[in-house]
Amino acid sequence: MSIQYNQFIGIIPARYASSRFPGKPLVEICGKSMIQRVYEQVSKLLDCVYVATDDTRIAEAVEKFGGKAVMTSDQHRSGTDRCFEAYQKSASGRKIVINIQGDEPFIQPSQIETVCQCFEDEGTQIATLVKPFQLADGKAALFNPNSPKVVVNKDMEALYFSRSVIPYKRGEEEAEWLSKHTYYKHIGLYAYRADVLAEITKLPQSSLELAESLEQLRWLENGYKIKVGITQEETIGIDTPEDLLRAEKFMKEHSK
Repeated sequence: MSIQYNQFIGIIPARYASSRFPGKPLVEICGKSMIQRVYEQVSKLLDCVYVATDDTRIAEAVEKFGGKAVMTSDQHRSGTDRCFEAYQKSASGRKIVINIQGDEPFIQPSQIETVCQCFEDEGTQIATLVKPFQLADGKAALFNPNSPKVVVNKDMEALYFSRSVIPYKRGEEEAEWLSKHTYYKHIGLYAYRADVLAEITKLPQSSLELAESLEQLRWLENGYKIKVGITQEETIGIDTPEDLLRAEKFMKEHSK
């Protein structure tokens, strides 16, 4: 069964306000704004893409480079809520909504394709991506609480997401864990059937979500299933000005 890409809409939530990096979507990376780079990467695969923002500066910048933007409320608690409002306002009629983070300028079309493939199973409600940790990543990367881990069942559905290392490898030295088990790092790319997206935005925050500060736990706690696709490609999320310098270096090295 081939993927029907005309059933998918890509939405990129982008806020101007950020405690760690104000104005982040509009910072330039080697001559193009970050939001433009994300938009262009997504548009390589999808023909229906919108930036969802609460700031006119971002909307104007998107329209200037030829993209499409949707103005959304500044009261949203999460990117998922902003994504749903933008989907409603797009009036696209697409059946599946892909939520792409606005600070991932190196997101690859193949990664979006992997998430799309999860919906070849008609039972898929929500899908996301993981990347196996490599030995070369080292213990520090595995134990980094800013890099959520995921455990999956035999059907590649998420059982749990945590900032802690899961599973705990009993009887082994922590330095050996990566060589004894395949650990999965969560890549924050989501896709939802439109009717499921409408449902999950109505859910109150859950106890597990509040404990870990991970929104996807709200969905699991309420019985929704999250299909997991695997990517081997690394992405560079930009949360701080230091990350921006690292991204510029990465782009220069890979454009030679």
